[in-house]
Amino acid sequence: MRPLAPRGTAFAVLFFISGIMEDSLLVAEVKEGEILPPTIQKLMKGYNKYLRPFFDNGPVTVGMSLDIASIDTISEINMDYTATIFLRQRWTDERLCFDGNKSLSLDGRLVELLWVPDTFIVDSKKSFLHDITVENRLIRIFPNGTVLYALRITTTVACNMDLTKYPMDKQTCTLQLESWGYNINDVMFYWTRGNDSVSGLDTLRLAQYTVEDHYTSVSEAIYETGHYPKLIFHFELKRSILYFILETYVPSSLLVVLSWVSFWISQSSVPARICIGVTTVLTMTTLMMGARTSLPNANCFIKAIDVYLGICFSFIFGALIEYAVAHFCTLHQPNGTNALMYGQQVQECEDEMNGVVTTIASNSTRLKKRKETSAAPATPTTPATAGPGSGSPSGSEMNADTPAEMLSHCEQALRILRKWLGYIYCCRVENPHYIDNYSRMSFPLSFIAVNLLYWTYYLYF
Repeated sequence: MRPLAPRGTAFAVLFFISGIMEDSLLVAEVKEGEILPPTIQKLMKGYNKYLRPFFDNGPVTVGMSLDIASIDTISEINMDYTATIFLRQRWTDERLCFDGNKSLSLDGRLVELLWVPDTFIVDSKKSFLHDITVENRLIRIFPNGTVLYALRITTTVACNMDLTKYPMDKQTCTLQLESWGYNINDVMFYWTRGNDSVSGLDTLRLAQYTVEDHYTSVSEAIYETGHYPKLIFHFELKRSILYFILETYVPSSLLVVLSWVSFWISQSSVPARICIGVTTVLTMTTLMMGARTSLPNANCFIKAIDVYLGICFSFIFGALIEYAVAHFCTLHQPNGTNALMYGQQVQECEDEMNGVVTTIASNSTRLKKRKETSAAPATPTTPATAGPGSGSPSGSEMNADTPAEMLSHCEQALRILRKWLGYIYCCRVENPHYIDNYSRMSFPLSFIAVNLLYWTYYLYF
């Protein structure tokens, strides 16, 4: 059996083979007529881009910084945002050290000859590197071996949004950078200047949002294959509500006020009041449908704007129902004479009940007096002369107690009947025209109170 070669010999063979492959790749990548400068040729001689810096001496540290050029769109429907960023990465490669005091700025196409970190954007849905007029890459090498690698990328990144307070909401989105293949034992990420590593947001102008705050953090991504370095950029967006006030809140409030106009129209003008009620209801329905077209159809989201539109729709529909009730009462009580007659009838009914109670009470009193008068002259009998029915109440006593029990039950029934008649009398409208008078005050005051509660809750809680 052939003995195995020492480990050092195996590494030597690996470097020899990689050197041969790199020389052949370098020759293939440099086109005819293109000759690399002597400094670059010296750096590239024996350089293997397939091996990371400090391959056997611990992880390589990669510093990153961002420049946000623009945030083009923020979509609530797709739950994402599209941004154009300048991503800059710095690391030190001891194999690229050279003599001198000036850095070397290379053509971006020469990056194919160097080792670069395998950084990717975690929540990216779609990304591309700008390539007009050439690929927007920058590569710069410093004498101490530090490499600066910059890219211009446009990416669409997912952002989980909570729309329960829409349009008075604040959204916190993130941009996460991770290493795809190298774990924390191979590569370490860090922000070059902490929170100042991200620039461009202070001068950024968005259509519906303002950037309130932003900060950076360092974390680790844990997967089944290991722990990987992660950098996170957080930024908080606050929605501008002025557009929605002019577009939704003011029109819906004016529709509610318009529905109150019917309270000042005569109840006999049926077409006018019905026309106002139906028109405001249909217009409010159209406004509610239009407000939901630009939002995701998610059942879990009951947004603040939906609550307000529902309140306005309820007040408008209530104004229409108010006229239906008033008109119904008018048909049954066309004038105030009937109301007066109804009051007199109720009073007569109460007088009759009082008379019945008085009659029953007087009859009961007479029966009691008659019983006492008949029992007074009677003398007690001896046991011998007592009849067989002695020691138990007589039949006349039982008959005398019966009217008292009937009186108590009758009084209780009449008391309950009187209470229900009082309730019916309170619920009955004496004059249907008073309904409009009450509505002229109750509807506006209720709407103002509900608005105070609504804006206080969604703005301060």
